[in-house]
Amino acid sequence: MSIHGHDVLNMMIESGEQYTEQSLVQAIHTRFGESARFHTCSAQEMTAAELVAFLAARGKFIPVAEGFSTHESKICRH
Repeated sequence: MSIHGHDVLNMMIESGEQYTEQSLVQAIHTRFGESARFHTCSAQEMTAAELVAFLAARGKFIPVAEGFSTHESKICRH
Protein backbone atom coordinates (compact mmCIF):
# COMPACT_ATOMS: atom_id res chain seq x y z
CA MET A 1 0.00 0.00 0.00
CA SER A 2 1.32 3.43 -0.93
CA ILE A 3 0.64 6.52 1.19
CA HIS A 4 0.19 9.93 -0.41
CA GLY A 5 2.69 12.65 0.47
CA HIS A 6 -0.25 14.85 1.50
CA ASP A 7 -0.81 12.49 4.44
CA VAL A 8 2.72 13.28 5.65
CA LEU A 9 2.19 17.04 5.25
CA ASN A 10 -1.11 16.75 7.15
CA MET A 11 0.66 14.76 9.90
CA MET A 12 3.19 17.60 10.20
CA ILE A 13 0.45 20.23 10.43
CA GLU A 14 -1.54 18.24 13.01
CA SER A 15 1.52 17.73 15.21
CA GLY A 16 2.41 21.42 15.28
CA GLU A 17 6.04 20.34 15.62
CA GLN A 18 9.19 21.51 13.89
CA TYR A 19 11.31 18.88 12.18
CA THR A 20 14.74 18.26 10.79
CA GLU A 21 14.99 15.87 7.85
CA GLN A 22 16.12 13.12 10.22
CA SER A 23 13.38 13.71 12.81
CA LEU A 24 10.73 13.84 10.09
CA VAL A 25 11.88 10.52 8.63
CA GLN A 26 11.68 9.03 12.14
CA ALA A 27 8.19 10.48 12.69
CA ILE A 28 7.07 9.03 9.34
CA HIS A 29 8.45 5.61 10.30
CA THR A 30 6.65 5.80 13.65
CA ARG A 31 3.34 6.82 12.10
CA PHE A 32 3.30 4.75 8.90
CA GLY A 33 5.90 1.99 9.48
CA GLU A 34 9.46 1.62 8.24
CA SER A 35 8.43 -0.40 5.19
CA ALA A 36 5.78 2.09 4.01
CA ARG A 37 6.15 3.52 0.52
CA PHE A 38 4.90 6.91 -0.59
CA HIS A 39 3.61 8.61 -3.73
CA THR A 40 2.72 12.11 -4.83
CA CYS A 41 1.00 13.54 -7.86
CA SER A 42 4.22 13.04 -9.86
CA ALA A 43 6.32 10.32 -8.15
CA GLN A 44 5.83 6.81 -6.80
CA GLU A 45 7.44 4.10 -4.66
CA MET A 46 9.47 6.50 -2.50
CA THR A 47 10.92 5.63 0.89
CA ALA A 48 10.35 8.05 3.76
CA ALA A 49 13.80 9.61 3.21
CA GLU A 50 13.18 9.95 -0.53
CA LEU A 51 9.79 11.56 0.15
CA VAL A 52 11.32 14.09 2.56
CA ALA A 53 13.96 15.02 -0.03
CA PHE A 54 11.27 15.22 -2.74
CA LEU A 55 9.04 17.52 -0.65
CA ALA A 56 11.99 19.70 0.37
CA ALA A 57 13.09 20.11 -3.25
CA ARG A 58 9.59 21.29 -4.16
CA GLY A 59 9.43 23.96 -1.47
CA LYS A 60 6.85 22.20 0.70
CA PHE A 61 8.65 23.04 3.94
CA ILE A 62 8.84 26.36 5.76
CA PRO A 63 12.20 27.06 7.47
CA VAL A 64 11.94 27.84 11.18
CA ALA A 65 14.51 28.33 13.96
CA GLU A 66 14.91 24.64 14.83
CA GLY A 67 14.38 23.04 11.39
CA PHE A 68 11.23 23.35 9.31
CA SER A 69 7.45 22.95 9.35
CA THR A 70 4.77 23.13 6.69
CA HIS A 71 1.42 24.80 6.10
CA GLU A 72 -1.87 23.81 4.48
CA SER A 73 -1.10 26.19 1.59
CA LYS A 74 1.79 23.89 0.61
CA ILE A 75 -0.60 21.02 -0.22
CA CYS A 76 -1.74 20.95 -3.83
CA ARG A 77 -5.46 20.48 -4.46
CA HIS A 78 -5.80 18.52 -7.69
